[in-house]
Amino acid sequence: MSDHPTPDNAPATGQTPEATPGSAPEPPAADGATEPPQDATEPSGPARTFLVVVDGTPEMEVALHYACRRAASTGGRVALLHVIETGEVQQWAAVEDMIRDERRQEAEQMMHKLARRVQGEAGGMAILHVREGKPRDELLKLIDGEDSLSILVLAAAGGSDGPGPLVSFLLDKGL
Repeated sequence: MSDHPTPDNAPATGQTPEATPGSAPEPPAADGATEPPQDATEPSGPARTFLVVVDGTPEMEVALHYACRRAASTGGRVALLHVIETGEVQQWAAVEDMIRDERRQEAEQMMHKLARRVQGEAGGMAILHVREGKPRDELLKLIDGEDSLSILVLAAAGGSDGPGPLVSFLLDKGL
């Protein structure tokens, strides 16, 4: 305590203005500094997860760049979804299995490459989802089944053909 009396409305040394009589004062920092107030731009809840559909299009590149920047600035994460499209049932199951294995290996290599990019741009590890089926169906299943996803990041095509098949599909669904 100080040698000098303090007015009734001023906090005593070592107390914060929020301290009430009878409550323990907050200990000062070791170096005597006080903690700065929390920045209002910092997220107050759980980190957001930005989902990007990996399909190799130029729009995907734009969406990935945007998602990485948003994740980096908000302390969020980036999730990547790649869907290996399944073909028609072939007569020879062994050939189909071999093709499926090759596609899976290619998808995993591509996803690991993109994960390294996310690490560099967003500063955090990417969440990877590799699925087999129809891309639209698998996207909807993932969105419905994964509560941690916050935002689906898509970029529209710039040409006269419209915004792109995935954006058009989601708009038609009313999502």
